[in-house]
Amino acid sequence: MRGPHNIWRLARTGATLERTGAMKIILDAYDAPPLLRVAARIIGWPIQFLGDKGDPAMPPATRALTALGPAYIKFGQVLSTRPDLVGDELAVQLRVLQDKLPPFSMQAARQAVEAELDRPLESIYSEFSPPVAAASIAQVHRARLVDTGEEVAVKVLRPGIERAFRKDVDAFYFAAWCIEFLSPSFRRLRPSDVIEHFDGVVKGELDLRLEAASASQFAANTEGDEGFALPTVKWHESSRRVMTMSWAEGAALGDNAALDAAGHDRVSLGERVLQLFLNHALRDGYFHADMHQGNLKVAPNGDIIAYDFGIMGHIDEYTRRVYAEILYGFIKRDYQRVAEVHFEAGYVPADRDVDEFARALRAVGEPIFGMDANHISMGRLLSYLFEVTERFGMETRTELILLQRTMVVVEGVARSLSPQINIWQVARPIVEDYIRGNLGPRALARDLGRTAMVLARFGPRLPRLVEQALIRQVAEPEPPQGGGWRNAVLWGALGLVCGLGAAAVAWLVAG
Repeated sequence: MRGPHNIWRLARTGATLERTGAMKIILDAYDAPPLLRVAARIIGWPIQFLGDKGDPAMPPATRALTALGPAYIKFGQVLSTRPDLVGDELAVQLRVLQDKLPPFSMQAARQAVEAELDRPLESIYSEFSPPVAAASIAQVHRARLVDTGEEVAVKVLRPGIERAFRKDVDAFYFAAWCIEFLSPSFRRLRPSDVIEHFDGVVKGELDLRLEAASASQFAANTEGDEGFALPTVKWHESSRRVMTMSWAEGAALGDNAALDAAGHDRVSLGERVLQLFLNHALRDGYFHADMHQGNLKVAPNGDIIAYDFGIMGHIDEYTRRVYAEILYGFIKRDYQRVAEVHFEAGYVPADRDVDEFARALRAVGEPIFGMDANHISMGRLLSYLFEVTERFGMETRTELILLQRTMVVVEGVARSLSPQINIWQVARPIVEDYIRGNLGPRALARDLGRTAMVLARFGPRLPRLVEQALIRQVAEPEPPQGGGWRNAVLWGALGLVCGLGAAAVAWLVAG
C-alpha cells in the first residue's frame, strides 16, 4: 500500500518537524545542501500549523518524535543506535527518548490476555494489577499465578498496535522512496535499507514470542555468571501478544539513594555491570543492547537483574576475535598490531598504507590514554576509531555500531554508580582472558577439530561431489589455458585428503 495516499501523513510529519525546530537539527545532521534547506523551509513553514507542537521542555528532535506517536518514538530509538547515520549530536538527543505513553484500559488488557491464552484471566492469575509501566508498544502488569502463587510480570501489546505501526512504516517506506528519487546524493545513506532494518526490529518487538526466546537464550548463556540474574519466561502463560515472566524485585540501578540505603556497594556494581556486558559481547556474542538504568535492577542479595529483551545484539565468533584483538592492541598501545588486524580482517582495503593507518590510530589512542582515569572512555575510543576507519575506506558494520552505542550506555551506567571508575582497568582482565582462550595454539587446535568434525559429516558425500565436479569438467569445454582439469583434480584430491583426515580424527575422538 505504499503510495501517494501517504502524502498527508508525511505532510503532518514535516509540519511537526518544522514547528518543533527538529527540521533544522535533522538537516544539519545530514549536512544537507543549501538548496534542500531552502526547499524544506519554503514547503514546511506555511504548513507548520498542521503539525503538533509537542512538549517545549524537550529537545527539538525528541519533542517532535514524541508528539508524532509510538512508531516515531520507536524509530527514534532505533536511529539512536546508528550515529553513523544521524551523527553523534542527534544520536545523543534521540537516546533520551522516553518510551512512555498513557496506559490502555484494564478491560482491554483483560480481553487481550483471555483471547491470547484462551482461558479466563482468573484461571491464570489470582491477582492482576493496574499497569505499572506503559510504553509505545506494550504495557506491564504485576500479577500472581494461580497454579504456583508466584509473582510475575505480564507484558501485553497495545490494542491495534500492529495496524498502527504498519501504517506509519508504510509511510516511512514511501518517504525513503521519495528521498532516493528526488535526491540522488542521499542514496549513499541507503534510506530504504534503514527503514527495512527498522521494520525488522519492530516486527520482532510486535511478536512477544520472539522476545521470550531472546530472554531464554540470554538466560542459558549467562546461567553461570556470578552476580547476574534474569527473570524466567513462563511459556505456558505467553503467546504472540502476551508474555509472562517472573517478577524482578529490587532497587532501580539508577536510584543511588535506594542502593545506598539497601547497603549495596556502588563501586562494585559499576565494575560488575561493565564486566558483564564485555563478557556477554566477547564470550557469547549475544548481548543486551538496551542496558540503560531503566532496564536494570539490583536484587536484595546484590545480583544485577536485567529485563526487557526487545533489542539484543549479536556478533559472530570471527568478528568477536577481531574486536578483542583491536581492544587488546589499544590497551597495550600496540597501534601497529591494531592496524594489521584491520587489514587482515579485510575491514580496510588492501591498497591502503598500513603504516599510515597505524599512525592515524596512534592519533586516536594517545590522547585518550593521556586522560585521567575517570575520563577514559572505551565508547569514545570506538567512536573515534570508526571515524578513522571510515576515512580509510572501511564500510559501516552495523553490529559494531550497535556494540559501540551499547558500550557508551553501559559506561554511562557504570559512571553513574562510580564516577571515578577506570574503564580500562576494569575491562583489561576480561579482554585478556578472552584473548588467552580464543587466540593462540589452543584456539587453533579447537578450530581445526571443529573443521574436521564438519568434514566428517560430509565424508560420505565427498566422493560423489568430486565425481560430479569431474563429470561437469568433461561435459563443458575446457578453457584455453587448461586450468579447469587442474582445478578439478586439485579440489578432488583436497577433498579426499580432508575426508580421510576428518574420518581419522573422528575415529580417534570416538576411540
